[in-house]
Amino acid sequence: MNSNKQSEDFYSRFYDQLLESQKWPGFYLFKFIVKSESPHLNVLKSFFNPKEAEFSEKKSSKNTFTSLSIKIKMLKPEDVIDIYKKSSKLEGIISL
Repeated sequence: MNSNKQSEDFYSRFYDQLLESQKWPGFYLFKFIVKSESPHLNVLKSFFNPKEAEFSEKKSSKNTFTSLSIKIKMLKPEDVIDIYKKSSKLEGIISL
């Protein structure tokens, strides 16, 4: 199976889980891990409206990694999936 098909299957299942797990529109908590010196940390933050999002950062004990949590109101599951798809194109970003 090619990775594109796997990706489609994953996002299809994820969409169903999002529909079942909460009401829409509603708040969603994104969590990512990024290398602390990565330029992608700011790119990732730029995916969210800073006036609407709550950002929380925590450095690892050796300052090697940064845990980034973003709580924001999303209109529909597709919007959540779009953010994860955009973040997956950034090197070194781990989505939780």
